[in-house]
Formats: sequence, C-alpha cells, structure tokens
Amino acid sequence: MNPLLTLVTAGRVLTQIRHDPRTIVLLLFVPSLLLGLLAWVFDDAHTFDQVGPALLALFPFIVMFLVTSIATLRERRSGTLERLLTLPLGKGDVIAGYALAFGLLAAMQALIAVAFAVWVCGLTIAGPIGLLIVAAILNGLLGTTLGLLASAFAATEFQVVQFMPAIVFPQVILGGVIVPRDSMPDVLRAISDWLPMSHSVQALHDLATSTDTGPALRELGVVALFTLGVVVLAALSLRRQTR
Repeated sequence: MNPLLTLVTAGRVLTQIRHDPRTIVLLLFVPSLLLGLLAWVFDDAHTFDQVGPALLALFPFIVMFLVTSIATLRERRSGTLERLLTLPLGKGDVIAGYALAFGLLAAMQALIAVAFAVWVCGLTIAGPIGLLIVAAILNGLLGTTLGLLASAFAATEFQVVQFMPAIVFPQVILGGVIVPRDSMPDVLRAISDWLPMSHSVQALHDLATSTDTGPALRELGVVALFTLGVVVLAALSLRRQTR
C-alpha cells in the first residue's frame, strides 16, 4: 500500500460526495433526526436513556453500510474502478482510500449524532463523552467496511439492499438492540458473541451506565479488530468491474 495513493483516492471520493448534497444530508443528519424522532416518541427520559445508546450504534451503522456499498458498486459499474486499477494503484490503496473517506464522514456523523443525543435529546451518559464519540465513530466505520465488502459481491443496487437481511438484520436482532442479550437463549447468545454489533452496543451501554471505561474499551477493541479484518477481506475480494 502507498499512503499517498490512499490519500489521493480518499480525496477523490470526498470530492464526488461534496457535489451530492442529498448524500451529505443522509450521511450527516438523518441518524440525528431518527434519534430525535424516537426520543420524542418515547417522551420519557428514563426510557430514552435505556434505548439511546443502542440507537447510536444502530442508525449510523445502517446509513454507512448503505451509502458505502452503493457508492463503491457504482464506481465499479461505471468502469471507474477498472480505469483506476490500470494505474499503479493496488486494491489495498483503493479500499483504504474509500475506508478513509467514509471514515471521515462517519466521524463527522458521530460528532453530530452524539451531540444531538446528549445536548438536545437529553441522553444521560455516565462515562466520558469523548469515548462515546469514539464508540460511535467505530460503529460507523464498521458499517463502512461491511458496505465495502458487500459491494464486492453485488451486481446491482437492488442486490446491495438484499444483503441487508443477511448482514444487517441478524446483528440488529441478536446484538442487543431489541432484546437484551442476557435474556436470549444460550444458543442465540453464543451466536451474538461473534457479531460485531453486539460488542458495539455493549460498549455504548457500558459507557452510558458506568464510569468504569475498562469493559467498554475491551468491547471497542473487538469492534476495531473486526473492522480491520473486514477491510482486508474487502481488498482481497474487490473486483475491477461488474459484469
């Protein structure tokens, strides 16, 4: 991998997104709007304190997965990726560039979502806000890397959406977003241990309920390792074009 080529790729992706205001709104503001809507629906600070951390994991994850997978797929379908790979640009440079570009957007999204949840919706956090932001960023990166991986196996945007029941929904169901993992049958709890969303939700829950950052840091370490592994898989499975 060449760091300069990675930065050039990331800059090109960010330049393209800058000219698409609808994607910018979707990336940066829709998760916050959904958080605000649910905070209004619950209309109870105690209830929102219980579900808010899981929602901070869920909404950015889904948005980053969709936008990243579709954007990468369009690059391949348009032939842009094939032309790029004729240059001295490796698959690792391409994937790292995309991950960096969307990672920066995920960081901005996380800052906005956390600020909105805490200071507008009234989400109460026992742990440090800074670590909560880091957790939200990692979760956005997780959605980004899984989107990059899904785009390698999809031929159309519709097929990208079809990957959601296979990649996103099981993690939502078993990750502790709907039902606490401690209440699940032993088999489902064991399966959830291997899903990165479970560790992300648990980290955010730990930060919301305890000042001890040790357990949250361990969970975030698992998410970071999984994200890195998915980046490697995405680079290995990247195709020049969709036929």
